[in-house]
Amino acid sequence: MPPVRIQLDQPHIHFTNLDFITGKIALSLFNDEAIAQIIVKLEGESMSRLVAPQLDNTNKRKSETEIHKLLYKTQVVFPSEEIQRQKTSAGGFTLRPGEYQYPFNFKIPINNNCSPINSVYTNLNFVGPRVEIAKNTEKHVKRTLPPSLSGIAGEAEIRYYVKVTVVRPQFYRENYRHHVNFKFFPIEPPRPPQIRGEAYARRPAQFATALSPIPRKKSLFESFRKETPATPNGPPPRFQVDARLPHPSILTCNEAVPLQILVKKLSESPGAPFLSMLHIELIGYTQVKAHDLHKTESTSWIVLTHSNLAIPVGNVNDPINSETRLDPKLWDGIPLPNSVAPTFETCNISRFYELEVRVGLSYGPPGNIKPQIIVLPFRMPVQVFSGIAPPLALLKATARTQNTGMLSPPSSTPSFPISPLSSSSNDRPITPGTPLQPISPLYANRPQPIGETTNDYSNGPLVGYVGAGGDVAPPSYEDAMADEIGPVDGPRRDYSQQTETESSKTGGAVGSGRLFP
Repeated sequence: MPPVRIQLDQPHIHFTNLDFITGKIALSLFNDEAIAQIIVKLEGESMSRLVAPQLDNTNKRKSETEIHKLLYKTQVVFPSEEIQRQKTSAGGFTLRPGEYQYPFNFKIPINNNCSPINSVYTNLNFVGPRVEIAKNTEKHVKRTLPPSLSGIAGEAEIRYYVKVTVVRPQFYRENYRHHVNFKFFPIEPPRPPQIRGEAYARRPAQFATALSPIPRKKSLFESFRKETPATPNGPPPRFQVDARLPHPSILTCNEAVPLQILVKKLSESPGAPFLSMLHIELIGYTQVKAHDLHKTESTSWIVLTHSNLAIPVGNVNDPINSETRLDPKLWDGIPLPNSVAPTFETCNISRFYELEVRVGLSYGPPGNIKPQIIVLPFRMPVQVFSGIAPPLALLKATARTQNTGMLSPPSSTPSFPISPLSSSSNDRPITPGTPLQPISPLYANRPQPIGETTNDYSNGPLVGYVGAGGDVAPPSYEDAMADEIGPVDGPRRDYSQQTETESSKTGGAVGSGRLFP
């Protein structure tokens, strides 16, 4: 057992902004010890390490390590101010053998406070037999504290911990150290006002020519039965499928996807399509930077996948341009996995998401007629919020100040068309026609959406145009006002950091060992 230990008081599975981290330092001494100071630190680090591709046959490959101290708070628990005033000698204080306890108390801020210079101890990284030293960087961004992140083995990690150092004045004696890691899950930014409209991605499709029965031999008894009717002659159905989300497109951790899928009939046809397959998947892109090296890792979470369905979509007698809404009960009761982290950005690591929906429609009566199947893929950029609502007092204070640029999401997030909602059932999303909004640096490497055309549907198409007025950036939180506001008093979402095994199953990076053990 180490001579010094950290004992946290809170039983939380994870902490969030404005929480108090309290506990005590337990020091066990078996002999007289000279102690100069006992310092407790609350720290958060964003660490990345990338290796450049090998360009020749040599084994030398350039590697870069970048470390940012996102959170750094210190508290001296020994000696007290009164003892320091009585101190007369330059040495430490001699403590007798026994058990000593020193309480500490930290409050987690809202925004990061990235230190421009790290210590040599922080910049050291041991990679096998080699020792790497991370270079300091001058580029920093100020955002809300990001969530704890792991699962990208050997390349990126965000961790939080409480550390204690018992400083012994003798140069030949090593200081006592101990640290305790904890998970962090941030509160969500102020939600932008819900616009009376929807974000959507759209695909038209058409089945092939009329189907014919599959020829097969008849049995003796079938020859006396009535013939199974073949598919009536006539044009096959032509339709249009919309995947819609509220605007702005925000998903919430541990909640179901607020998705709507509509099928619009575009032509008369003797038959009606039916739903045969449905697949919903969340794809996360983690952008990692280590000085001049960059890399994007993708990870996916399957929300649901259904196949071999036979759910009718509409009716043969439905008029042209009528819409059929798929039953949302298929996905309403399925929340996002608890390993999904909210959208975030730090100096060297950022995360953004896309929602992929695949709808499989079939045409033709089941039985002795083999139906045609068309699978339509849709991809829509979304933001993921933590679902931890900020205190009402903080929202009111933020609304008064109307500051921007700290905790709020990037104001130039790619958007979708806005369809005004009214009591009329004939309202439709506006047609593409206005220019694209500028893309923020966080989303610069995202696959760009294309407009709706009659020939190119290889990418969706993802309609990415902005309606009149554009997006208004929500206000951000200020740490100055947050100091006087208490912790979050509400439900806390479940959050489980993604492991390396989960990452390899879902298409993320595969490796061995933590980035910084």
